[in-house]
Amino acid sequence: MSLADSTWVFIVLGLTLVAFIWGRFRYDLVALAALLSSVALGLIPAEDAFLGFGHPAVITVAAVLVISRGFERSGVVDVIANQVLKVGERLTLQLLVLTGTVLVLSGLMNNVGALALLLPVAIRLAREHDTSPSILLMPLAFGSLLGGLTTLIGTPPNIIISTYRGNETGENFGMFSFFPVGATVAVAGLVFIVLVGWRLTPRRQAQATTEEMFDTANYLVELKVGEDTKAKGWTLRELHDALEETIPVLAVVRDDNRRAGYAFHGALEEGDILLLEAGPEELKLLEDKAGLSAIPEPVEADELEDEAERETKKKREKEKAKSEKPDATEIDTEGLQLIEAVVRNDSMMINRNVRQLRLHNQFGLHLVAVARDGSRLKQRLRDIQFRTGDVLLLQGSENEIADSLATLGCLPLAKRDLTLGRPRMLIASIAIFALAIAIMLLDLLPAAVALSGAALVSLLIGVLPLRDGYQAIDGPVIVLLGAMLPVGQALETSGGAALVAEVMLSLGENLPIIFTLVGLFLLSMVLSNVINNAAAALLMAPIAASLARGFDASLDPFLMVVAVSASCAFLTPIGHQSNTLVLGPGGYRFGDYWKLGLPLSMVVLLTAIPMILLVWPLSG
Repeated sequence: MSLADSTWVFIVLGLTLVAFIWGRFRYDLVALAALLSSVALGLIPAEDAFLGFGHPAVITVAAVLVISRGFERSGVVDVIANQVLKVGERLTLQLLVLTGTVLVLSGLMNNVGALALLLPVAIRLAREHDTSPSILLMPLAFGSLLGGLTTLIGTPPNIIISTYRGNETGENFGMFSFFPVGATVAVAGLVFIVLVGWRLTPRRQAQATTEEMFDTANYLVELKVGEDTKAKGWTLRELHDALEETIPVLAVVRDDNRRAGYAFHGALEEGDILLLEAGPEELKLLEDKAGLSAIPEPVEADELEDEAERETKKKREKEKAKSEKPDATEIDTEGLQLIEAVVRNDSMMINRNVRQLRLHNQFGLHLVAVARDGSRLKQRLRDIQFRTGDVLLLQGSENEIADSLATLGCLPLAKRDLTLGRPRMLIASIAIFALAIAIMLLDLLPAAVALSGAALVSLLIGVLPLRDGYQAIDGPVIVLLGAMLPVGQALETSGGAALVAEVMLSLGENLPIIFTLVGLFLLSMVLSNVINNAAAALLMAPIAASLARGFDASLDPFLMVVAVSASCAFLTPIGHQSNTLVLGPGGYRFGDYWKLGLPLSMVVLLTAIPMILLVWPLSG
């Protein structure tokens, strides 16, 4: 290609980076726009535009996501998590066990999946021992990134770098090729976090309990249906329609019997008492449009659970006293408790509101409150566009809420009941994964084929339902990879990567090569903190290869520098999905991350470069 082509590539990539950082449009849409723009400019042949979606790296990432979800469903990780809860009161021991566990798991499964499994455990530990979750969650997120360095499947950058090496040399990196360097870096990072780093995290004491985060007792009120109340004879759905507002009715009390709002489908009658979550503006709206007046005494949040428990006990005693069939009209009072959940990065809720999701009608959930950046949002619930990391206070049926949250892409927090899974499926999932690893180690099949086969078998034997398998595949990441792979190749074929390498070579021509490696590390690390780490690896791999050719050195140390540095997204909450996932539950702010992330990045740099040169010599 000509110099003009490389100029156009830099323009496209520059605009793409600006769009990534701006964040107005999701990164998969930005990547797709970059791909189509490159095709329109003639930088990528039209017939090759979508070859990236069939690239082995994309297939491998998708397979790893399915296998990771299979581990969740079979109970492999829950067995481990159940043991972690027994760690005790010492904070340093909690940090060591939590961060060390997520570090190990992240090497064997997708690091975001590993974090998602241990996040509820960390929240529960914090609340049981009266510790701020903010002290535990950032180290946990960073530990998941460190653990991804250790194996081929731990993080997408490793998969990308491996396949790039295969294209350049004819031989991919193996499953454990990353282990000597990755494990050393991970252990160094773990030691730093446990001994020093956690002291650099902010203390957000207000996040310790649901009541403190949401201040629920100040919002739960009772409204009575009077003789002349306009809402008399309405259903709850008609009430919501009349209000044109999402005001969750948590319970309806009639004749001293309490029924959860989601389970009440009849018409309101005189004397009914509605227990709902409303502030001053909502109370005025309820009085003006429905004629509902407030009962002066507010209802404490814990009273809701306590009374539900008392009434449930009373109901069971009645049933026990009756030898005949229980009365079919008796009202079930279970399920009135509230539950917290965090919006995952792959949630279908992102950028949508309650009405668009039909949260109550389709999923049987009442949205009670939303917390973001550690504080409760005061705006109307119907107007809130959900974001990754939002903490939701929900009410729903105990029997169905788990499935509803899984479908929505939300992670239940402290009240999540750990399940040990089915032993047969637990053993089967481990056996399938071990067989796939053995096939890869023996070079019988490429990683993409072996792991895809493992994912297929997991679905066929029922380790994971087919629907969950498709939900496990992170669509935006797949589109990002498939779209950016041809763009990254255009950077190389246009000569753009060589131009960047020439600048770096000229700057370091009178210095040892190690300084150029440090510069490559820092450039890749900065990119990974503002754009997706997979995109950073895709863009930096051609530059690393050009540098290796310019120095007439082995390709491997340069690629390993990119693999490690592309996963060092410790400085911002947007650099990696793990960081974003703990943003809400930890009550962090944007500027909190670099306080621990910057020194940790330096620890990784000072550990990684010498280890890379030891394991992968420049003259290799």
